[in-house]
Amino acid sequence: MKYKKIREEELKNKVGADWFKQFDTTEILGNIDFTLFPKQDSLFGRAPLLWAEAKTGNFDIPTMFVQLVLTIGKARTFDKTLPPAFLGAFDFKKIAFVDYINIQDIFYLNDFNWNVTPSNHDTKEFKLIKERIEAVLKTKTYVFDYQKDEKLLNTFIKNNVAKATTKSKIKIDKNNFIPIYLRWIEIVRPIIDVNWDDLKKANIFDSDFYLADIFVDDKGTQNIDDDLTIRDSLFVVFQNQGYKIAKENIKQMFDATIIIRNKDAYLQFWKLYKRPPIEEFQDYIIERKDLLVPQDIRERKGAFFTPRIWVELSQKYLTDYLGENWQDDYYIWDCAAGTGNLLTGLTNKYNIYSSTLDQSDVNVMHERIVHGANLLHNHVFQFDFLNDDFTKLPQSLQEIINDPEKRKKLIIYINPPYAEHGNRTTFAGDGDHKASVATTSKIYNKFNKIVGTATRELFAQFFLRIHDEIPDCILASFSTLKHINAQNFLKFRQYYKAKYEMGFICESNTFDNVKGKFPIGFLIWNLSDKKEINKVETDIVNKYGEFYGIKSFYAFGRNDFISSWLRKFYDKNNAVIGYLILPGVDMQQQNGVYITLKPTDSDIAQHKTAIITKNNLVIMTIYLTIRQVIRPLWLNNRDQFLHPNENWTSDLEFQNDCLVYSLFEGQNKVTSKDSINNWIPFTEQEVNAQNRFESNFMTDFINCKIKIENETDLFENSTNQPTKREFSEEAKDVFDAGRELWKYYHSQHNVNVNASLYDIREHFQGRNDKGRMNSKSDDEKYMELIGELRNKLNFLADKIKPKIYEYEFLKE
Repeated sequence: MKYKKIREEELKNKVGADWFKQFDTTEILGNIDFTLFPKQDSLFGRAPLLWAEAKTGNFDIPTMFVQLVLTIGKARTFDKTLPPAFLGAFDFKKIAFVDYINIQDIFYLNDFNWNVTPSNHDTKEFKLIKERIEAVLKTKTYVFDYQKDEKLLNTFIKNNVAKATTKSKIKIDKNNFIPIYLRWIEIVRPIIDVNWDDLKKANIFDSDFYLADIFVDDKGTQNIDDDLTIRDSLFVVFQNQGYKIAKENIKQMFDATIIIRNKDAYLQFWKLYKRPPIEEFQDYIIERKDLLVPQDIRERKGAFFTPRIWVELSQKYLTDYLGENWQDDYYIWDCAAGTGNLLTGLTNKYNIYSSTLDQSDVNVMHERIVHGANLLHNHVFQFDFLNDDFTKLPQSLQEIINDPEKRKKLIIYINPPYAEHGNRTTFAGDGDHKASVATTSKIYNKFNKIVGTATRELFAQFFLRIHDEIPDCILASFSTLKHINAQNFLKFRQYYKAKYEMGFICESNTFDNVKGKFPIGFLIWNLSDKKEINKVETDIVNKYGEFYGIKSFYAFGRNDFISSWLRKFYDKNNAVIGYLILPGVDMQQQNGVYITLKPTDSDIAQHKTAIITKNNLVIMTIYLTIRQVIRPLWLNNRDQFLHPNENWTSDLEFQNDCLVYSLFEGQNKVTSKDSINNWIPFTEQEVNAQNRFESNFMTDFINCKIKIENETDLFENSTNQPTKREFSEEAKDVFDAGRELWKYYHSQHNVNVNASLYDIREHFQGRNDKGRMNSKSDDEKYMELIGELRNKLNFLADKIKPKIYEYEFLKE
């Protein structure tokens, strides 16, 4: 065998390095074991080449493929991102490939339970899939032994995988033909060589060209020359690699073929979609071609829009939850509509209501209706959702809200304004004036005493009114995840009761005018099922709208946060050796957590300080460490730090690792300019100091020469208190690197003998005109030493990280 007695992760790494080194094998896509992408992305996003199942040992090929199919089907990965050219399976001995297109129909089985565990080979679902695909695999699978078929495998990868384009395209149906049209307008319309104004006079629109494009048989190829129209009755048809006007009374005016100026861009666009549309939806699309209207939405200054990609994806999630015919079976009200772009792509105008605060936005929507937007004039109206009474609503909408049964069929579909009292940035909605009403609305006054500070945020006010005054409806909304896990939403969660159904999160910077990087979610709530929020599991999508994993958010109670743990160790009775500055308990507050000898008046006034003494030094350094070693990314930006379990108390190595990390971490901002520096981790002899230190507290503490009182609060029992601290190899490496830096500093002239690490950095790096410390120094020796210290500190951080989750300071 090529590979023996290695773990699955190592097998995946070796297969990637040995056979696919010219590709990107680093992408993590949900629970799929192994993915393969070209190293370069195209203009239209990532084009996957292979999704594969990996197994240790010598495994049955059909069994591996079945587990892969169930993994893909359970997460609906095939529907959330562009499928690959190949599916694969490999173990220690062999690797197998099958064209995805040969088994893609398995994912469209009706009445199939995809929620089974893929690794359970005894379920009826596993056996059913195996029975369905075994015959295909016998004739369509390419199997290679790593050793016997080495040359053949390399040739197959070079000639097939490397040159593959994704063969399985997104199928066009009744729910996505409009969003695809909106993308087509951006990419294809500009490269059609025609005078659109002349065509418009003859009542020929860009939508006619779009229909000509989708109603062709592409013969399953990427070639434009074999595309053949299947509908001669259209106003415009695709013919001879271009377009012909087929409308009888005007085709003489446009007799020549209308050409495509950039055929490469055209082919790139259409390789994403399977043409023609699914047969059962073709007549529907033709009958409802009136829904394809020219894009003349005006963006007023100060108006914000939900990005088109998230409009499309949110409607896809509603389809998954409510069924294919949801737009006919349910009523839809966007009560924070702006100029109405969230409703783009909806088909049944008789079931759609749209309201917004500003009459000017209503005027824009009415103008769009004149130009063909799929809305009813009298279903679009001005309404201040946070202040107006429901008696101002159209009578037909009042009847829905007042009827308990119809109310269950009402979807409040919104991207509400995201403004907070004192913050003039809006994440979406109708303009920055929303912030000024955050604490003046009737809804704020009604709920302020009930749910507290959560009412300062406008999206929460929308949720509260919907929850109270439109009970049993469905709420489908974009928002941050604050209402799920934030500390200041505790009272909100105690009040708001609803069942979470499904949703996705994306990065905030995909929205206009949003600062910072954090998750924005589209979540669907069933308000007729009054459940407490405990855990919300969302799909994660990248900037292209492609699914690549699942993220959980947890609803915590007052005593679940790390602040309640830290309070147990507050000490106001012993000598102060420093202050821990601690703002909020979520990941985004990381830069605000640091150690100092001199807190600001503001920090003291806002109760953001904790005194550090000999008795709680270890605890405070644990706190600083866990707040710093996990770096904030958009995905974890709103994660909350929690009250840990008790297992950390008996882990002395973890405690000592945190102590060492905090001594050398950049957020240790102790400076001897503020007070006596008790934080020097070395003796004078170790660093060849030019004079005696004012304080040897830290080395005495490290060597257990300082008695810790009430040690049973820190250690599992009093006998566990060490007589000498033992450090891990990673911690020792940090000490060694730090010692060399201190030595170099003390070899300079006119140094501060009591300098802290912060003082040493300032000495070599200096400050700029604005008083900020420079990031670099001209001293090459110093840069080498500080670089080595940071490198060793990173190794120590990597050792600490798993224990943060093991001891539940954070939850995954």
